[in-house]
Amino acid sequence: MKFNKVSEGQYQLNVCGYVCPHPQLYTKKALEKMKEGEVLEIVFDNPSSGESIAAMLDITGDEVMERVKDGGKLTWTVRKRRA
Repeated sequence: MKFNKVSEGQYQLNVCGYVCPHPQLYTKKALEKMKEGEVLEIVFDNPSSGESIAAMLDITGDEVMERVKDGGKLTWTVRKRRA
């Protein structure tokens, strides 16, 4: 798991190689460290993790701005909502 600040207000979380529930838990923890309006790029390779991440984001109200699938890798761009 890698959580990096890419630039001001922009972060990346790479959870490739992890299976449920770890990608969702790491996503939740990353978003908790971020401020409203900041952007998180989540990179993962377990398709079923997408379902649990999406369900969590529906509850928290964080916005999925983009979903990209490149082979077996998925990259979601998420904007953090108000805390």
